[in-house]
Amino acid sequence: MDSFGFTFLVVGAAIILLPFLDPKDNRARTALCAICIVLIWRYVVWRFVDTLPPFELRFGSLFAWGFSIVEALACLGWTFGFVNLSRIKSRSGEATEQRAWLTAQPRMPRVDVLITTYNEEESILTRSIVGALGIDFPGMRVWICDDGRRAWLQALCQEKGALYLSRPENAHAKAGNINYALAVLRDDPDPPEFVAIFDADFVAHRRFLWRTVPLFHDAGVGLVQTPQHFFNRDPIQSNLIVGHVWPDEQRFFFDHVMPSKDAWGGAFCCGTSSVIRIAALEDCHGFPTDSVTEDFLLTLRLDRAGWRTVYLNEPLSVGLAPEGMKEYITQRGRWCLGLMQIVRSPLGPLSRGRLSLPLRIGLIDAFLYWSVSFLFKLLCLLAPIVYWFTGVTMGTAPVEDVIGHFLPYYAAVMVTLYWATGGLIQPVLTDVSHVLTMPAALQATLAGLMKPRGHVFKVTPKGGVRDRLLVQWRRIAGFGLVLGLTLLGMLYGSLADYTPERQEAGSTAIVLFWSIYNIVVLLLTMAVCVEFPRYRSEERIATTEPVQVSIGENVFPAALTDISVTGAQIRAPSPGAQGDIVMLTLQDVGVITARIIRTTPDGFAVEFTDTDGQRDAMIRKIHCGGYAQRQVEVRGRDILNALVARALR
Repeated sequence: MDSFGFTFLVVGAAIILLPFLDPKDNRARTALCAICIVLIWRYVVWRFVDTLPPFELRFGSLFAWGFSIVEALACLGWTFGFVNLSRIKSRSGEATEQRAWLTAQPRMPRVDVLITTYNEEESILTRSIVGALGIDFPGMRVWICDDGRRAWLQALCQEKGALYLSRPENAHAKAGNINYALAVLRDDPDPPEFVAIFDADFVAHRRFLWRTVPLFHDAGVGLVQTPQHFFNRDPIQSNLIVGHVWPDEQRFFFDHVMPSKDAWGGAFCCGTSSVIRIAALEDCHGFPTDSVTEDFLLTLRLDRAGWRTVYLNEPLSVGLAPEGMKEYITQRGRWCLGLMQIVRSPLGPLSRGRLSLPLRIGLIDAFLYWSVSFLFKLLCLLAPIVYWFTGVTMGTAPVEDVIGHFLPYYAAVMVTLYWATGGLIQPVLTDVSHVLTMPAALQATLAGLMKPRGHVFKVTPKGGVRDRLLVQWRRIAGFGLVLGLTLLGMLYGSLADYTPERQEAGSTAIVLFWSIYNIVVLLLTMAVCVEFPRYRSEERIATTEPVQVSIGENVFPAALTDISVTGAQIRAPSPGAQGDIVMLTLQDVGVITARIIRTTPDGFAVEFTDTDGQRDAMIRKIHCGGYAQRQVEVRGRDILNALVARALR
């Protein structure tokens, strides 16, 4: 019990104090992050001083030292992360105050919205075009930059009122597409002062420019980035059926990491949903083309040219998250590859020339995340297997020392992250997302460091038919191999005798717990690789919004249960039979025609008919800010219940 005393002290202090501390108070954040850093390095020092064998050219010694060095580097990355999280900044008040500056200008600045596209479906592009055209800002123009050179898209732009651009070739992918558009706009009789960049699957909210452009009151601001929110569920949420209790994986980054980076002056461009000053782009000679993550590299070039990137943490657009495992992995592999290209570039963290310290540290932090943390994750999966088959561990120490040094640091880290993020960091599900990304990250790290040039930009596929079960057998086989070796090793190790390297019973119990934890994570990871069919073409949003229903002379009020661009569920007795036409009066849309498609015990469902531009009105109602972003309240108990339900499905 004495070995648990320090951990009880840490957890007890947290239970008593944290309810009275505000996560937005930088003083509280700094104190808690400092405690985490001290405990992390207390553990690391103990690992190297008291647990490692003498360095020798034998497997046991090399394994222990190699594991510990990677672990220490991972702890260095966590240290950078906690330093970053020790501060947070909100620019919402500044955006509100500086609207007066914007409206006082003798002439409202010209802003052009650029939507880059290559191979997206018509339904996806229609949503994005309609949303962009609905942005409330005087003199704004919308340009569709089509690298697919599709005649139907040009016709769609003419129908909706957007401007269309295409180029004869696709050099440098998205960055080249934007640079071509910038060259065209440079020669325009009324060139823009700012451009807003959107991916083809993102829909801008009506007030996007009224919130972002005021931040350019500071003449040194070259770029304003906003977060990426999503209207659909990512593969982890969908395939584990936890979307109602667990937010999308990127919420930690956009809701917490980026506001903290902004507080330190290290915010960076994330591509879509950003606004850029044309003068700043001219100083950088347009978007860089020597990395597949041209957005991050653009921030570095802006910084070198004397321009700042700032972050406005408001949900001002909504997009399509990767819908399948292949798309999810492709996207993250591209992010990792691009970062490695930047590290090897003249704008790397140790490069000469002007580059602000926060961005240099941010690059080192990102490098450690993509390379070392995923390598450490792999070693954490393999270490118990090595122990069970060989008796070799990553260090030797009495079990009470392990508990006394590891548990306090782990408890402090998890409690602090839980408090600072509202529960977004959960041990099992966070590890599932890391294990899923691990193979692609390690492969991209090697590819980017060994050969930083010559890689093709891989577009994240969107849309397509997803009405059937899809099993990612290759990924399941890889994770299943590690799972099988863990189970076989536990069986083999229980029968073997590894003297003199066999550990005491307490140490074996720790490795047993570690193995069971890995098994749970691997089982959930494999479950994510089983992709359930998705029959709905549009995501439904729960709501209690009032609606007026009329069919013939029968007119009555009701409440919606949920709504999407294509239909709705209404909580009221059905006024007709399946197939009957009803008229609904919706807020922000007016009268819309719908067809009854089914009845339920508590109401009936309708499908909207696309007449007289009603679909465009529904797109703006659903996706352009009329509904607040889904806020998922994270509770460990709810997540556990959802995972149990998934296991029993």
